[in-house]
Amino acid sequence: MRKMKYIEERFFRVLMFLSTCLIVLVLFLIVFSVLYKGLPALSWEMISQVPKGGFYFGKEGGILNAIVGSLYLSVGATFLAFVIGLPVALFMNVYLVKHKKLLNTIRFFLDLLWGVPSIVYGAFGFAIMLFFGLRTSLLAGIITVSLFIIPIIIRGMDEVFKSVPRGLLESSLSLGSTRSETSYRVFFKQGIAGVITALLLSFGRAIGDAASILFTTGFTDHMPSGLSQPVATLPLSIFFQLSSPIPEVQDRAYASAAVLVFIVLIISLLSRMFSNVYHKNKIQF
Repeated sequence: MRKMKYIEERFFRVLMFLSTCLIVLVLFLIVFSVLYKGLPALSWEMISQVPKGGFYFGKEGGILNAIVGSLYLSVGATFLAFVIGLPVALFMNVYLVKHKKLLNTIRFFLDLLWGVPSIVYGAFGFAIMLFFGLRTSLLAGIITVSLFIIPIIIRGMDEVFKSVPRGLLESSLSLGSTRSETSYRVFFKQGIAGVITALLLSFGRAIGDAASILFTTGFTDHMPSGLSQPVATLPLSIFFQLSSPIPEVQDRAYASAAVLVFIVLIISLLSRMFSNVYHKNKIQF
């Protein structure tokens, strides 16, 4: 019996090791292939100019419009999702803490929404555009992406607030604080580093997704000039320009991919840093 348990343990240990190696290998191949073709195409002109002569056929210019457009879109969507998601996450952990069944049901539906493919959110955003008579624009993209990341940011902050000691809630209420004051002055301050981590992770999902904005933001060679105007983004730049038969245009697509990889890498490092800060500063009961 012991021998069988030993063999079983060894088998699953080897299996986990091989799975980890496979994941790391696939990640390395993806990053290597992107950087191998993207780094030679990167230059100051590439990141400081807009496309000239058309994003699909023009041989000159760069991807500045896509970089700025991605930042506008992801920052706007993350801010909107944060404004909506923070009160919801605090309400779940301060007001509904004793209603376990309702709380678990809400978490289940949020996890369900998290798992919905982003192209579905894109189709939903397109339907909203048609209903209100909107055109493809930065505003339509911000609304669609914010709907896409709201479940992510709520569940991220929910996990942060779940780890706040319940004793803080009871102590604050016993001292005469209202639940609203406890939410923002105790829970939010206690989990601020974790909230920033959730924000960064949501920002990373927002800036890297193409499917949710495929029907809503449009695409343009120009810099974004207003919420009602179409906007270029790095994911759509890769999607549209990589299919061009012109090598110079394909280089812009690979340069966009390299810039996007760098941005996501920076976001991952920052989220890891804030996560470590959160665990160091969290009050333990």
